[in-house]
Amino acid sequence: MTFAFQRACAGIVAATCLSLSLAGAAAHAQRAGTEAEAGQDALRQVAPGLERYRQDVLQGNLWQRPDLSPRDRSVVTVAALIARNQTAEMPHHLNLALDNGVRPGELSEIITHLALYSGWGNALPAIAAMRDIFARRGIGADQLPPASPTLLPLDEAMEAQRAARVAQDVGPVVPGLEQFTTDVLFRDLWLRPGLAPRDRSLVTVTALIASGQVAQVPFHLNRAMDNGLTRPQAAEVVTHLAFYAGWPNAFSAVPVLKGVFESRRN
Repeated sequence: MTFAFQRACAGIVAATCLSLSLAGAAAHAQRAGTEAEAGQDALRQVAPGLERYRQDVLQGNLWQRPDLSPRDRSVVTVAALIARNQTAEMPHHLNLALDNGVRPGELSEIITHLALYSGWGNALPAIAAMRDIFARRGIGADQLPPASPTLLPLDEAMEAQRAARVAQDVGPVVPGLEQFTTDVLFRDLWLRPGLAPRDRSLVTVTALIASGQVAQVPFHLNRAMDNGLTRPQAAEVVTHLAFYAGWPNAFSAVPVLKGVFESRRN
C-alpha cells in the first residue's frame, strides 16, 4: 500500500467521522431545541418560581441593564453556553443573537474561537444548531468568513512580550503547546478579521469565567481592556454570568477583576 493511498484512506475516514459527529450533534441540537420549547411549559408546571425569575429578573431586569448592550449580552450568553456545552438554550440564544445584531460571520467566528478555548467537542453542538438556523434564515456561505482570510496586523511588541513569557513558563515543560499557542492562537486565530479584537477578548473572558478557569482571566481581561472593553462592561459581564454560569463562578471571578482593576490604576 503506497503512502499516498494511505493518506487518501485516512482522509476519507476523517471526513466520514466528522460527518457522523456533525450528524449526531445536529440530532442532539434539534432535540435540545424541542426540549427548550417544552421547558417553557415545564417551568410553569414544575417550577413557577423559576418561571417568575425568568420573566421578571432575566427578561425584565438583567437584559435591560445599560452597561452591556443587548448585542454584547447575546455574545456573552452564546459564549457561556458553548463553553459549558449547554445545548438546550442554544437555538433560542443563537436566534436572539442574530436578532440583537450579531452578524452570522461573527457567530461563526465565536464558535471557531471557542473550539480552541473551550474544546472541540463543545463547538460541534453549536455548529449543528447554527447550521439549522442559517438554513431557516437563508444565510449562505457568502455571509461567513473565509477559511483563510487576510489576517489583521500583528502587534509585534505585545506579541514579543507574550511569546517570551510562554517560552519561559511553558516551552521547557510542554514545547508542543508553546508552538501551537504561538502559531495557531496568537499568530492566526486572534488575527482573523471576522471578529473584532474587543469581541474576541469578550468571548475569551466569558468562556474562562463560565468554565471556572479564573487563573487565565488576568491576562485576557487586561487584553480585553486594552482592546476597548471598559471597566463597567467587564463588571457587567460577571453580573450577567451569575445567571448563565452560576453564582460560584461569578463570585470566583470578583477578586480577579478587583486585582486587574487596581493594577490598571497604578
